[in-house]
Parts: sequence; structure tokens; C-alpha cells
Amino acid sequence: MDLRDATTDDAAQIRSVAERSMTASYGHAIDESTMADAVEEWYDGETVSDAVEDEEAVFVVAVDDGEVVGFVQAYVSTGQVVVGEIDWLHVVPEHRGEGIGTQLLKRVEQVLSDRGVDLIEGRVLTDNEAGGEFYAEQGYEEASERTVGIGGEEFEEVEYVKRLGDEGEGALTEERTTEDGTTVYVAYDDAVRGSRAPFYAVYTDEERTERYGWMCGQDESFDVAMDTMERIECNTCRNRRKAARWDAAYL
Repeated sequence: MDLRDATTDDAAQIRSVAERSMTASYGHAIDESTMADAVEEWYDGETVSDAVEDEEAVFVVAVDDGEVVGFVQAYVSTGQVVVGEIDWLHVVPEHRGEGIGTQLLKRVEQVLSDRGVDLIEGRVLTDNEAGGEFYAEQGYEEASERTVGIGGEEFEEVEYVKRLGDEGEGALTEERTTEDGTTVYVAYDDAVRGSRAPFYAVYTDEERTERYGWMCGQDESFDVAMDTMERIECNTCRNRRKAARWDAAYL
């Protein structure tokens, strides 16, 4: 089994891996048509080609006897904290348990570290118990939990994080005041990638038990809208995040 950077020629096999892995991971919780729509939107040939050629992306495939059997896809989000955001880590069901997921994760961690990332984030739905266990076994800590909308239904999603470099370096939570005088807490280690800058999760308490919303990293505005598919947009500078993805991570 070999690891290498993905190419545009891998698009069809990457789509197949995503479809097989997602069905195995979420077939008990998410209906077939919803998963089919997700694969169609996220892994058509043009979308995969764009992702492979994106300079901010890390896209690595695992190849066994000439066949792609797993992949990891991540992005670097630069803000007050440089975050490596793992979008996907998938291994086909028949090759799970062979350590391929671990090798893919270690490879992407090394690349992200070389790019100066302070923190790596991965997200899984709670319905994917093996995915959560995988991140925990790899030294990631459970950071937050939130509700996401998929196909008109609500699911719980857990964020796992691993901090790189010196522990405690840099302020990860900052107290701020909104225009209406509300005291909030911006979590710089809980970010998602936007078209112009990251969006940072905002809480009403320092312990991060209650969500307030998001802060735009482009203009530090709290006037941020989010729809049921978690498309996020800053109403002042139009920084945008596309619809949320849901991840499957396995050994």
C-alpha cells in the first residue's frame, strides 16, 4: 500500500471510495438519496479536480495494487490561529482495520505541520462512533458538539482537535463585546474556512457551553447569517462558507 498526492486522474476512484465509505459509515442513519446527492455535489469530476489543484488543499490517496482504497482531504485556514481543517478521511470498508486511516492521518498531519498549522480539526457525526473513536485514539480531544442539518434532518456533530507545537502558545479564546453590548467569547481554535477568511465560533460563556453564533475573520463582524445547511455568510463583507460536509474517519 502506497500513499501519494491525488491527481485529477483519480477522480472516479475517489468518488467511488467516498460513496462506499459513506454508505458503510452512515447507511444506518442517513437515507440513500441524501448520501447520493452529497456524493454527486462534492465528488463529481470537476469538483475533485478543483480540490486537487487547490494550493491551500492537502489531498492524499492510499493506493493498493493500483486501486485507490482511501483518501484524506484537508485545507489550511489562516487567521489568528492557523488551522488545518480535515474535510474527509475515508477508507473503503474492505480495507478498514489495516492501519490505512492512521497512515493517511499521519501524512496529512506532517504536511499541515510543515505549513505552519497551530491546530488540526476533524469533525464526525455522533452516529459514526468508529470515527470518533479513531480521532480519540490518534490523540485528538473532543472540543465541541453542535447540531447540523442534513437532508432536512438534524444530527449531532462532534469536533475533535489536536494542537501542534508548544502547548498554550497564543490566546485561543478572547472576550469581545458586540454592537448591542453583549459580552461574547470568540474561539479561535474553533474555525471553519470561508472564501476570504475563517469564521470563528462565538459563545456566550467562557466555558463554551452555549453558542452565540459566528464572527467573520475578514472584518470581525458578528452580523453573520447561517442557513439550515450551515452555509455561512457575513452580511457586511460577504465572506462565505459553502454547505457543511460530514466526515467519516476510520482505521
